[in-house]
Amino acid sequence: MIIRQNPSKRSLINYQSVVSRMNIYITLSFILTSVIFSGCSQGQTTTALRVDLTATEFAGKIKEFPASIILDVRTAEEYSKGHLINSVNYDWYEDQFENKVSQLDKTLPVFVYCLSGGRSSDAAKKMRSDGFEEVYELEGGLLKWRSANLPEENNTSVASAGMSSQQFVELLNSDKLVLVDFYADWCAPCRKMEPYLDEIARDMAETVVVIRINADDHPAICKELKIDVLPVLQLYRNATIIWTYSGFIEKGRVVKQLQ
Repeated sequence: MIIRQNPSKRSLINYQSVVSRMNIYITLSFILTSVIFSGCSQGQTTTALRVDLTATEFAGKIKEFPASIILDVRTAEEYSKGHLINSVNYDWYEDQFENKVSQLDKTLPVFVYCLSGGRSSDAAKKMRSDGFEEVYELEGGLLKWRSANLPEENNTSVASAGMSSQQFVELLNSDKLVLVDFYADWCAPCRKMEPYLDEIARDMAETVVVIRINADDHPAICKELKIDVLPVLQLYRNATIIWTYSGFIEKGRVVKQLQ
């Protein structure tokens, strides 16, 4: 028996076969396109310019570009107490900051830092928006630089290491709790905490002694105690540390530790 296939049915089968192959081609094209774009995206991520560098990376990068600009954006008083070698000082808060920076060569790498990284971050963003091609930031600022034991220089006629470790220990000799606040005048969270720390010193005077240490004035003890962010609170009982906190904290949480 001979079975003859219906021509219209054969055409339908051929059409379905073509459609099936087209769907396969479309699917493969989509997968290939996705892989290509994914590879490009990953490549862009790995080759993106890193601008926020650790202290050791910052130091190494400066060596790569000996003709670069090292910009300290702290106040002149802070700068005189210690700064990176070969750096220049343009105060971020000064009205003339933008005008001074505009005189720099925008094609050269610029290395920006402050004490803890806040002001330098703002300055770096401003400089990039003004056309500077490469602006690197010191992550954690000069506090991290000092913790890494990297070199700096200062105006010896003005600079002071501040209190010694022995003097600090003497401050802790008390039969009361001793709350130590490491701060800086320019630090916004520090200024926000200052009023309630004064209230604690007054209202809890029978049981608590509050000591405030300016990190700019006492770099040596900050380095020894590894104070590399601000603000920092440390609570001592019988000269032994029993609690510490970094960053802004509400009064209620501090009082809870003191009760």
